[in-house]
Amino acid sequence: MSHDPEALRALLGPEAAVCRRAITGEVGVSLPPFTDHHVHLHLIDESSLAAGGIAGVVDLGGDPIALARRADQGIPRVAYAGAFLTAPGGYPVGRPWAPSEIAREITDASTHPGIPGGAATAVDEQASFGASVVKTSLNSVEGPVFDPATLAAIIEVARERGLPVVAHAEGDGMPQLALDAGVDALAHTPFTEFVGRTFTAHAVAAGQVWISTLAIHRSDPEAAEFARVNLAGFAAAGGRVLYGTDLGNGEQPVGVNPDEVGALDRAGVRGPALIAALADPWPSADPPSGVCTFVPGPPPTELDELAQWLRGATVVPTEELIHDDH
Repeated sequence: MSHDPEALRALLGPEAAVCRRAITGEVGVSLPPFTDHHVHLHLIDESSLAAGGIAGVVDLGGDPIALARRADQGIPRVAYAGAFLTAPGGYPVGRPWAPSEIAREITDASTHPGIPGGAATAVDEQASFGASVVKTSLNSVEGPVFDPATLAAIIEVARERGLPVVAHAEGDGMPQLALDAGVDALAHTPFTEFVGRTFTAHAVAAGQVWISTLAIHRSDPEAAEFARVNLAGFAAAGGRVLYGTDLGNGEQPVGVNPDEVGALDRAGVRGPALIAALADPWPSADPPSGVCTFVPGPPPTELDELAQWLRGATVVPTEELIHDDH
């Protein structure tokens, strides 16, 4: 396959390379391994993730005991938050998709360990079961949310444990509550209001990261437009965008989701920036080892072709690929 390496990297990022699979001879493009930064493993069949191009996932709400009991299966690499930490009666308590094991209701802002219903107790439980992040629920549309003191206590303890805090922020003022408290990541691009330039600038300056989940709003045009505009502003201001689908929420493909990729593209996260959002190893420092995301066939020639081209992505061992260095 003839190609211009510089043009390929300009389109797909610095790690893109034409290669072929040693066993089959199939020619294609290797990319860094992709991660879906927002999934719920108890709602999906994870066995198809690698075949669909996803080498790593971040579970943002599940039973911490079940997640800790998972065998280290290699690929997909799984990082997880464990249970949602929520206010008494808060989201997702009582939802049909959310068994009681996946939520912890915080009734005490105590930062001392072992207090029943305490902030530190809940954070320590998730940490003890191997959590890489802590998930908080700030969903005023669906129920009560933490007061600032309780949220601050959760974040304080999580920081002491070296764990970033990610928030589901839904409802007027909830993204601002998360930002003011020092939340490290938003589980969804804000979608219930336009957050504006001042908020966006402060979020970028604080180093907050946003997980996209744009495609889940396909049946809600207003939410879709809020999210698109907010993410476009965040990305344009230099914000760190992570690809995430909220996999398990409705009917979605298990693998690279072309609807999510297309929505990111329409929000201005295009080309190398799009691949960077897919390949970001957050919350890990390093990507899944020993594998690449491989897309068979010739690379796209235009950015508009990228979403459909990525439909063919799959995960393969790095050692299986022979790179064309000519």
